[in-house]
Amino acid sequence: MSTTHVYTQGDLRDLKPRHTSFVGIDSDGCVFPTMEIKQKQCFHSLIVSTWHLEPIEAYVREAAEFVNLHSRHRGQNRYPSLLKTFELLADRPEVRRTGIKLPPIAPLRKYCDSGLALGHPTLEPYVRDTGDPEMARVLKWSLDVNARVAAIVKNIKPFRWVIESLQDIAGNSDAICVSQTPTEALVREWEENHLLGYVRVIAGQELGTKAEHLTLATQGRYPIDRVLMMGDAPGDLKAARQVGARFFPINPGQEEASWELFHKDIYTRFLNGTYTAKAETDLVHRFEALLPDTPPWKK
Repeated sequence: MSTTHVYTQGDLRDLKPRHTSFVGIDSDGCVFPTMEIKQKQCFHSLIVSTWHLEPIEAYVREAAEFVNLHSRHRGQNRYPSLLKTFELLADRPEVRRTGIKLPPIAPLRKYCDSGLALGHPTLEPYVRDTGDPEMARVLKWSLDVNARVAAIVKNIKPFRWVIESLQDIAGNSDAICVSQTPTEALVREWEENHLLGYVRVIAGQELGTKAEHLTLATQGRYPIDRVLMMGDAPGDLKAARQVGARFFPINPGQEEASWELFHKDIYTRFLNGTYTAKAETDLVHRFEALLPDTPPWKK
């Protein structure tokens, strides 16, 4: 399959079951160890340069790393993550004391709260229609992020036990990739590692939220206890809860152990109906303990 392939919501809506169970799988930080390089070398460095925040770069990176890697905001859409980063910076006395001018937050919050599917297909006409210079800057940042990701995030192999797990899943369940990464990047990374054949659809941010992906692909097709979502971020858990699916966490910093547990134990239990709510709850509690709400500088 070529990386020019375009997936649509119709691919999710028209998914015809081949199996009686379904698995949704996140990508960045879940299948691939790409979170650190994408965030630190692409997203965060471009926040600094786009908004000329070089005098407070250390604070920018600390806030952005907390939001995107080490907190319960991890893994969410890039625009709410950018908004949260700016909010944390604006709330920090050390930043205020520098006198540096921070970006206005209201325009970005308005877009994030607009109800639109957050991504370039809506942001580009939004910028044209509003003529808002701040949102034009957000768009430029986002396009630059994509270009830098395409240029430097290459040849990154999946976590250990992912391929074995995908092979098992493909033989027993219908599976899709469920992500808030742009679809073009997802297809490139899955294709580069010869993984596209293991999933029916690659669903990125252009196709809606993760909960919308799961709803479109599963509603009316599978018993709800036969639907599983896998991910490394609270947004994945939230999506599972919104559709009533089971959840299996890939713990940040413990990804290989998580995939090994899934491959050797949990997937079999999911298939035979013994991955119970209690078993899930125990794993979720450990997962949530790794991702706090409060930044370390506020403790």
